[in-house]
Amino acid sequence: MTTPHRIAVLGLGRMGGAIATRLAGQGWDVVGWTRSGRHSDTVKTTCDANEAVARADLVLLALFDGPACQQVLDDVRDSLRTDTIVLNTSTIAPAEAARLSLRILAAADQDALDRVRPVLETLGTIRHADDASTAAALKLIANNSLAGAVLALRDSLRLADALGLPRPQTLDVLELGQLGALVARKRHFLLGEPTAAAAEFTIGALAKDMTLLAAASDTPLRSATGLADAPAAPEADIAVAATAPAVKDAVLEPLRAYIRGHASGDPTHFHDAFLPTAHIEGIRDGAFVSWCLDEYCALFQGRPAPDEPTRTRRIDTIDVHGTVATATMTLCHGADTFTDVFLLVRTDDGWRIANKAYHRHP
Repeated sequence: MTTPHRIAVLGLGRMGGAIATRLAGQGWDVVGWTRSGRHSDTVKTTCDANEAVARADLVLLALFDGPACQQVLDDVRDSLRTDTIVLNTSTIAPAEAARLSLRILAAADQDALDRVRPVLETLGTIRHADDASTAAALKLIANNSLAGAVLALRDSLRLADALGLPRPQTLDVLELGQLGALVARKRHFLLGEPTAAAAEFTIGALAKDMTLLAAASDTPLRSATGLADAPAAPEADIAVAATAPAVKDAVLEPLRAYIRGHASGDPTHFHDAFLPTAHIEGIRDGAFVSWCLDEYCALFQGRPAPDEPTRTRRIDTIDVHGTVATATMTLCHGADTFTDVFLLVRTDDGWRIANKAYHRHP
């Protein structure tokens, strides 16, 4: 077993720069290279990736995505020594990791792991995975939990804003709960205060990771769209995504008109809520129904239901994508609970409901 003495770090962005600096600070012989030609004040750099890897015992990749890893490895392939270990710290898709492993990387056998263990222990805690694909998938899952925390924090801040709570006081309370570590670390970003702190993890990078996870798992992933739609620069810190304001009242107005229609029994409100061409569809008395708007409005008698004081309605979710939006609502009407799913569009006259489908929970 031979411990690496010379380390080439390919990619000197936020993560790669921090890794290279830490390794150099611990006494390793580090040379860095980046596609942008960026230099570092803390480690030696070279403008030639092949020169960086030619004398390296360990080549560490810290690049943005799978295509970048593949391109760089293809470029330096002929300069890699046969005994050089390539360590990929980039977050990429499991399939991309598997392809890179088959073509370039040696299997993560015990000998290879033992050789790089001193380097890895300098950077953090080691968790062994069976293969590169599994390691990549596990990293995406870990980042998914971070994305979930950011979006949970966003929901909490939006609700606090709706209740008129001061942001500093809200953050003080959130620091006491499960989101406390994230809030404490990102407080300057969450308050919108000027800070010299650089983004540790950008919105663009995390959104990329969630897109990879959604594609690899073939499973709907709310965080993928939630982060991608954040109205902030991709290079902004992930905490900035948590400060995104709630959707504007304009897109909520047709849903509120729909609620008024149910509360009053007055079909005029449904004409305000829906497009004239809208359809309402679902299962009624065991049979599928598809009503046009006039047929749906005919179900209402212009007065509230006798048990209206005990009925409740809430808007559960709304996702806006340019000129279209989707929303869900829960209606508790006596012994029945309904889940309503809406498709909305923005017309010249504002937002309107294009169609509604519902499920009745008896």
